[in-house]
Amino acid sequence: MKTKILFALLLTGLASYAQNPTEGYFKLTRAGFQENNAFETTAFVQKYFRVPGNTGFNASIHYVENILKKAGFVEQKQNESEAPLTYRIEKRAMKNNTWEPVDANIDIIGESQPLISYKTNRNMIPINCVSTTEGGVTADVVYIANTTPAEIEKLDLKGKILFAEANPSRLLQIATKAGAIGVLGYSMPKYTQPELHQTSIQFGSMKANSEVWTLLLSYAAKEKLKTACLKGNTKLKVNIQTKIYPSEELTIVANVKGSINPNERFVFSAHVQEPGANDNASGVGTLAEMARLTAELYQAKKINPKRTLTFLWGDEIVSTRRYITEDTTRAKGIMWGMSLDMVGEDTKKTGGSFLIEKMPDPSAIWTRGTDKHTEWGAGDVSEKDLFPHYFNDFIFDICKAQGKFANWTVNYNPFEGGSDHTPFLQNKIPGLLMWHFTDVYYHTDNDRIDKVSSTEMKNVGISGLTAAYTLISADENTAIATVAQVKTDALIRLKTEFELSKKAIIGGKLPKDEKHIIEVWAKWYIDALATVNKMPVKPQTTRVGSAIKFASSEIEKQTNVYLKELN
Repeated sequence: MKTKILFALLLTGLASYAQNPTEGYFKLTRAGFQENNAFETTAFVQKYFRVPGNTGFNASIHYVENILKKAGFVEQKQNESEAPLTYRIEKRAMKNNTWEPVDANIDIIGESQPLISYKTNRNMIPINCVSTTEGGVTADVVYIANTTPAEIEKLDLKGKILFAEANPSRLLQIATKAGAIGVLGYSMPKYTQPELHQTSIQFGSMKANSEVWTLLLSYAAKEKLKTACLKGNTKLKVNIQTKIYPSEELTIVANVKGSINPNERFVFSAHVQEPGANDNASGVGTLAEMARLTAELYQAKKINPKRTLTFLWGDEIVSTRRYITEDTTRAKGIMWGMSLDMVGEDTKKTGGSFLIEKMPDPSAIWTRGTDKHTEWGAGDVSEKDLFPHYFNDFIFDICKAQGKFANWTVNYNPFEGGSDHTPFLQNKIPGLLMWHFTDVYYHTDNDRIDKVSSTEMKNVGISGLTAAYTLISADENTAIATVAQVKTDALIRLKTEFELSKKAIIGGKLPKDEKHIIEVWAKWYIDALATVNKMPVKPQTTRVGSAIKFASSEIEKQTNVYLKELN
């Protein structure tokens, strides 16, 4: 009995009478994060259509470089151990040419107003699209409702423009064989609500080095052109100007050196490419301000990171994967990774919600109750893919604390993949995604600065930095408090799953299958608790291990109670 009381105190009381470092870090980040800085960077970056190696991508990298230099980061000459605040720009020759759009217009011959223009729809030009001849081309347009290859092959397309309500890149090969000079297409998913947002176009790409060009249409332009084609012969004048040239790929990496275990690190990643304001100029801007504030706090001796904190900006997934894999010694020290992708949305305008995409836990397999996937879609996750770790609950609880403080709505979604958190997970490193979805402007040319909220970026930046500061300097008390937190979260989850399983059995599901779900959740949390052992920078006693053992025992006991009741 005395032992049980002792461990209960250890788990739930210690954090309250020991100094809580997270609260201290919250005070620093809430006072220091300048959302106007993040917004200004976002506004600069979003002006450009950013592809690795092109003018806008490189200008964005150098814009961040200037922020780092002004903040006190010095350019790294040899290795990361030279100075406490360093940055470097990695340059790599590109195998393929880079690309950037300049201008485009489609005019229906006989009408005074253009059908669509680059000035209002810069996503109309797919990545890799070539220019037309100077002054543009004029040709008949052939509209087809049935886009099967067999139907297209029947058409006389020599010297003509093919128009269909399908993604033009999918029609490119067959249209080229049929002699078409270009392809017009339309491809908008339902969640973008194209009938309501009729001027939106999602950006796309096409095969490089194609002599036949393709262009994308908005819903309004597609409907107008279809109406014209159905009335009779329709001619178009199409003028496209793009640049295609050799270049080099840039990645910028900044480090705040840890004072005790500098080879262990927390890595933030924000990708620069993609043309949107929220996606992902907001990630670039938020992370730049996070780095600036970190340098300020470090130089003022308000923080003393025990492990290294790394900030990375580059090409989505590619740069993050390279950072992890090209230096195996460095990779061993990466303890946590976090992707900032679409973190600035004004949710009232976009319809999106701030989300933390979790590492693979059982909700990615059994998605039920309040758990739900976004329109991005579920990943292919099985039990062998589960990744138990305290990082899920730790970050979610940090964000909930900021949400309560700032009246900020915080949600989560089961693992789906598709951003810079995936290279971490693929290399067995805990990795999470901070993002917003579902967004009616996602990947469209209406994703502009007026849809960005500086307050949203501030909340994300505060949460991310507070979590990182806590983890890179964690001691045994922090770890024990985390054990208590994760245990509480585990018991809440188990109760939720138990209630769902009871209803499922009543509805005809097999008890053994429902019991298995409970068992998998229990194991996931017990295994997650075990990972807290590595949290302290300098483990000095067995207190953390003892706390984990006790918490695991409590979870096992409650799990057994639920399993018996499900019989």
